[in-house]
Amino acid sequence: MRIGLYGIGLDTYWPQFNGLRERLGRYQEQIAARLSSFDDELVIINAGMVDTPEKAREAGDRFAAERVDLIFLYISTYALSSTVLPVVQRAAVPVVVLNLQPVPQIDYEAFNRMGDRGKMTGEWLANCQACSAPEIACVFNRVGIDYHLVSGHLEDKKAWGEIREWLDAARVRAAMRNGRMGVLGHYYCGMLDVYSDLTQQAAVFGTHFELLEMCELHHLREQVGPDDVAAKIAEFCDVFEVAGDCEPAELERAARTSVALDRLASNHQLDSMAYYYEGQPGNPYENIVTSIIPGNTLLTSRHLPVAGECEIKNAQAMKIMDLLGAGGSFSEFYLSDFVDDVIYFGHDGPAHPAIAEGRVGLVPLPVYHGKPGRGLSIQMTVRHGPVTLVSVVQQGDGCLMLLVAEGESVDGPVLNIGNTNSRYRFSLSAADFMNAWCKAGPAHHCAIGVGHVAGIIEKIGNLMKIKVQRVC
Repeated sequence: MRIGLYGIGLDTYWPQFNGLRERLGRYQEQIAARLSSFDDELVIINAGMVDTPEKAREAGDRFAAERVDLIFLYISTYALSSTVLPVVQRAAVPVVVLNLQPVPQIDYEAFNRMGDRGKMTGEWLANCQACSAPEIACVFNRVGIDYHLVSGHLEDKKAWGEIREWLDAARVRAAMRNGRMGVLGHYYCGMLDVYSDLTQQAAVFGTHFELLEMCELHHLREQVGPDDVAAKIAEFCDVFEVAGDCEPAELERAARTSVALDRLASNHQLDSMAYYYEGQPGNPYENIVTSIIPGNTLLTSRHLPVAGECEIKNAQAMKIMDLLGAGGSFSEFYLSDFVDDVIYFGHDGPAHPAIAEGRVGLVPLPVYHGKPGRGLSIQMTVRHGPVTLVSVVQQGDGCLMLLVAEGESVDGPVLNIGNTNSRYRFSLSAADFMNAWCKAGPAHHCAIGVGHVAGIIEKIGNLMKIKVQRVC
């Protein structure tokens, strides 16, 4: 990710107040260093002090040429808005205005003891960041430029927490714009809520959709050798708690499919996938799809989230959560417990092992409910503690929206039916949460990740210019 940073000042001040420009430059370097500390791979394009309209045009052209993903505008002292607008107009990317004073409070007694009003004015100018904030906001509002404001001081933990969330949001936006999602098979027939407008998805997220063929996966599977199968079974045993009643033939069948999935993902440079297929009984494609869950779970664990039932919207939500380091496991409502006031979420199919409470089980299922065949499945509970739920919602007008809620994964009995499932408690009651979530209009799937990241999700929505609705 590439970030643009520039400070603004007024060139008239520099000959009037000796050392002021250098002092403000040191504050800007301090900000640059703090930004760099958040991410080793972050590239910061620091345009330095912009104090004239000419320098503003140069900075804007430089940011555009460097293809920055986000601009941080540091108000170092009072500056004219004519030094601000050209930069943002030419770069044409989201901007976060940093209204950060050097200190939380001026030492008023020391200030007034200076005696020399010139020196006193220079000291005030080093701390008058707030003076330009409304001017910048006014101009951006009148021009129609979307912007975001962070106010505080250089050691303000709250302000820096917000800045880091903007960085995380920009990182997700940049990664999504370069995303490649595979679509394998077709929708689960009749799930009208799941059907997606791929053009709208590409327009909002920038995702490229690679429509995959089952015959290619079958061809790759036929080429898998015994050494590949043995290595994959060893990987199963390393990642999963393999149940003793898993038949060797089923482990081999799933391992063969998993190797083929790895090669399919590599061939098409995928970073997410949605899939579903059924096939006729005894058909090779049915053999593939009934042995696909362990392999898709391993892909998910390697930051290639896979959503079943061809839920493309939910694969996007899972990818967002994975990019935030929160996991993002494929989920749906399972049931409500009105005595303990919790809601169960879970799903058959692929899970996200990185967010499991304990080891992930690999177990045999005599039947895949609502789907053909039998085979191996995943049994997992999401780690106890704070969680965030995210759904990509296609609204009635066709526009996309992000739906988000924060809650807790709590201890208690779960359903050991060879699926992922966990108990969740929210600030709303179970009944009130169910009503509020459903009224927002999501499909019946969502992505669940660990930690409370709703604030970042809201910022992602701001950067992508889509609505974010928060339930709790």
